Amino acid sequence: MAKKWYVLHTYSGYENKVKQDLEHRVETMGLEDKVFEIQIPTERVTDIKEGGRRVTTDKKVFPGYVLVRMDLDDQSWSVVRHTPGVTGFVGAAGKPSALTREEYQRIMRKSDSESKPKTSSNLEVGMSVKVTNGPLVDFDGTISELMTDTGRVKVLVSIFGRETSVDLSFDQVSRL
Repeated sequence: MAKKWYVLHTYSGYENKVKQDLEHRVETMGLEDKVFEIQIPTERVTDIKEGGRRVTTDKKVFPGYVLVRMDLDDQSWSVVRHTPGVTGFVGAAGKPSALTREEYQRIMRKSDSESKPKTSSNLEVGMSVKVTNGPLVDFDGTISELMTDTGRVKVLVSIFGRETSVDLSFDQVSRL
């Protein structure tokens, strides 16, 4: 049998518990030769909190899903399927569908921990903000563009009666 990757659907928020329980069940039932690897795809995300404080965390790429590399037979299917928190395999008509190599690589590339962390914030395009530091401190403006991959924001501020686009970092602005 070929070792293939399958996708399990779990209760959202229980992915880590499912992984831990499944690893324990595989070990106690001696199925290490049928269930080889269990992964939860994650990505590094940097959140900008109030006051410009940066918090980097791992967020699940696909909440409610766990990847399992296994040889699928009745015994391995039953052990995995009946693990607490698992609601089923992803596939058509109750039959688990294996991921193609390309699908698996695309998912894991998305969760590659070596990639630059994404930045998220509570800022939105069109939102009114105040510049909190830098040469334009205390100027008010409107967000015209968010660049989450770089942690930067373009803000339209009125300088000498003219709208001017200014490139700032997330921690240089706050909501009004």
